[in-house]
Amino acid sequence: MKSRIAVVLFTLLLFLTPAFAANPQPKQQQPALNQGVSVPILLYHRFGPTVADGMTIKTSVFEEHLKYLRDNGYKVIPLRQLVNWYLKKGPAPAPKSVVIVEDDAHKTVYSDMLPLAKKYNVPVTVFVYPSAISNAKYAMTWDQLRELKKSGLFDIQSHTFWHPNFKKDRKKMAPAEFEKSVDTQLTKSKARLEKELGVKVDMLAWPFGIYDDYLLKKAAAAGYISTFTIERHHASAADSVNKLPRYLLINADQGKAFAQILAGTAPKRNIVY
Repeated sequence: MKSRIAVVLFTLLLFLTPAFAANPQPKQQQPALNQGVSVPILLYHRFGPTVADGMTIKTSVFEEHLKYLRDNGYKVIPLRQLVNWYLKKGPAPAPKSVVIVEDDAHKTVYSDMLPLAKKYNVPVTVFVYPSAISNAKYAMTWDQLRELKKSGLFDIQSHTFWHPNFKKDRKKMAPAEFEKSVDTQLTKSKARLEKELGVKVDMLAWPFGIYDDYLLKKAAAAGYISTFTIERHHASAADSVNKLPRYLLINADQGKAFAQILAGTAPKRNIVY
């Protein structure tokens, strides 16, 4: 009896062994590494030795920002590189990528920002409204913008033609007048910058960060492939290339506050226009 049982068990073992060999126990799966794109776009306006107004950042603070980025393993990439990823024209930015931009082409971009961009070898995109260039005392000249371009570090893009407040304009203008004004702001800026600087202008920063679906459609029709707001979070896969967020920086954004921005843990800041 015992020998018959042994034979049966041996036969079962021979039968089941190939099945176990063909279907081994699955290995415990390792959690997938989620390194999704998350890039802070840092927006500056003007610089100086003292804080002249709410939009001025001390030049020394700006250099502290650049030192912090360098010393903590961040890499400043061109804005175009980030946009190309959204358009599926380039690879995803590496972890700890950062973008630096400036609005308004203030004269201190030439006197203060340019030397530091060269010193730390960082790319910058400057959003320009051409009506002020070689005209307003606070703005750069066309020759200075050309020098920025020659540096190889600066890209020049549009900030409309004369920096309107579209929210206020819509309230005070008739619909046809408003539409004409919008078209002028978007197309005239693009044409002037391309003519004066010989650059490709297809990115737009909304003045005051004001935009809506109508304005987005107008921008696309005018040839802009990407537009930028002032919303305080990192650019990620959840964002649209047509309305990418930027951190509006002030002089208080230094030390721990700057580190929080880069980490994506900075508190919200309300901006009312």
